[in-house]
Amino acid sequence: MKNQNLLLSVVVPAYNEAATVEAALRRVREVPLRVEIIVVNDASTDGTREILDQLAGNGLVDQVIHHDKNRGKGAGIRSGIAAATGDALVVQDADLEYDPADLPALLQPISSGRADAVYGSRFQGGPHRVLYFWHYIGNRFLTLLSNMFTNLNLSDLETCYKLVRMDLIKRLPLSSNRFGFEVEITARLAQAGARIWEMPITYSGRTYAEGKKITWRDGFAALFHILRYNVFVPRNRRDWRLPAK
Repeated sequence: MKNQNLLLSVVVPAYNEAATVEAALRRVREVPLRVEIIVVNDASTDGTREILDQLAGNGLVDQVIHHDKNRGKGAGIRSGIAAATGDALVVQDADLEYDPADLPALLQPISSGRADAVYGSRFQGGPHRVLYFWHYIGNRFLTLLSNMFTNLNLSDLETCYKLVRMDLIKRLPLSSNRFGFEVEITARLAQAGARIWEMPITYSGRTYAEGKKITWRDGFAALFHILRYNVFVPRNRRDWRLPAK
């Protein structure tokens, strides 16, 4: 995929993000890339739906998908993947934790043909807000455990910024509905034989008072997902595994 003018599909799962979603989307639109913005409203109850419909009418958003009931972040991402039409895809959280200004650099290994997927790592020296020690330890533990199964040497399993070639991500058998998506897509990329790069990114994490939603329960669920998605590989693997390069 050697093309310097790729269309990047940005999928934005949103649940009760009325306070930040417009600012986040405007940051995405300001990025010096060709972008397709698809927002999936996961049955928000705080006015997010109305904001998104207005932004779509103004042309800031290319497509808005509304879930009739809350199905979880992973389900929202899968709805976005199904609707996306670009050359590569990335998930952008609807809050202000991740900076879209990092996207051009992350897309470069894909656009130059060197990578099938690129992870933006919060632990490779980029500027970041100092927050929770136990979140950091939990993420590093989950990353280590995942690496043991996938034989990858990632530093940040749970990063939101995972850019993937569109033709590849549409073939992957993804099924997770909640935060297990991060574990599942990593396992499937490894099983597909994808060339994965990692690059540092900026990170401004939120506190729980500011609206952070992931909890210790999701961390424990991730342990189960690491076993589930790495041990039990779909039988049709030959249909989505990449040819050796």
